[in-house]
Amino acid sequence: MPDPHGGLVSVEEHLARILDGVRPLPDYQQPLMDALDLAVAEDVVAPMALPSFDNSAMDGYAVRHEDVATAGAEEPVHLPVVGEIGAGQARLLALPPGTAAKIMTGAPMPAGADSVVPYEWTDRGVAQVRITQAPTPGQHVRRAGEDVAEGDLLVEHGTVLGPRHLGLLAAVGRATVRSRPRPRVVVISTGSELREPGQQLGHDSIYDGNSFLLAAAARRAGAIAYRVGIVPDEPRTFLDALNDQLVRADLVVTSGGVSAGDFDVVKEALQPTGNVWFGGVAMQPGKPQGFGTVGEDAVPVFTLPGNPVSAYLSFQVFVLPALRKMMGKTPFERPQQRARLTRGVNSPTGRRQFLRGERGSDAAGTHVTPVGGPGSHLLGDLANADCLIVLPEETSRVEAGEQVAVLPLDGDF
Repeated sequence: MPDPHGGLVSVEEHLARILDGVRPLPDYQQPLMDALDLAVAEDVVAPMALPSFDNSAMDGYAVRHEDVATAGAEEPVHLPVVGEIGAGQARLLALPPGTAAKIMTGAPMPAGADSVVPYEWTDRGVAQVRITQAPTPGQHVRRAGEDVAEGDLLVEHGTVLGPRHLGLLAAVGRATVRSRPRPRVVVISTGSELREPGQQLGHDSIYDGNSFLLAAAARRAGAIAYRVGIVPDEPRTFLDALNDQLVRADLVVTSGGVSAGDFDVVKEALQPTGNVWFGGVAMQPGKPQGFGTVGEDAVPVFTLPGNPVSAYLSFQVFVLPALRKMMGKTPFERPQQRARLTRGVNSPTGRRQFLRGERGSDAAGTHVTPVGGPGSHLLGDLANADCLIVLPEETSRVEAGEQVAVLPLDGDF
């Protein structure tokens, strides 16, 4: 049977190799603010109830309902005020029958009181209060445990912690939570033609955009990104730079130097180790790929192609799922959506084609328009896109109006 991929491995095969080669990072207790956007690595159970005591929902007067049940505008009830209860300043612990106590929002209800009369229904008296409207029994009282009961499951294992989760954990007294840390990602660009932005360009040099593109993508994914200076096309220099960085790396991403040219420094430097696979993946752009481990600690390394669109697309398809597995986030892969194609496009058979696209909507639903051409150097088109149009390997042509798979970019999932 002929090889449908022409000797290339499929996208699924390469991604499976990657996910089998990375492990979730060890979890540990982290301060709440450090755990924002990380996956919790425990089931968090409420150690206390919320509220922890009955308290007032209004500024007003704590009363016994039986003492004010007949209050009205024509026949107000007058009660002596025996004290004042402020939040965090509760000195009156019990309310005698036939009396009222000033109470502030959030302050604990004194024993014997079962309702709160808002200020608006009174003359706001100090020694004696005139009440012109009766609350219903229990009105304006927050009951202990009505929000959260002791023992309730607050956050399930694997939940990505957002601001609301952190607020809830803090409210029940948790100062730390067990979670997996942010992976430390080292990004290295290779190429003797590269220059740092702001430097003078020569007639044969270009600015290094890839390291900024990939480091920013790693940071957007939730990782800590270290962008390393440009490495020239010299294997020994590349290995020295790589080895210097491994002490602070949970994962390494390189761009450039992985094709079949005479100056493919990454492939020349790492292939002899036998720990990094290099080959072609049945995709366009992004065919030349590499993945393996480096150093004594077997740090995962992704060797991505040097063209900027190929590098970014490879990050989204291969590196992002690995980072999410390391952080304990699911799903690993960015979910695809469907959209109606606004104009026809061609695609090479045997390769999964990723085209830049821009989504919109109309009365017929979501549509997607291809942005620019298929060239892997067209960074301007990539910046203008908000999704990738994914065309299967067996597809050679898709007409306008047909439904296609799209991979949204940038948004969380």
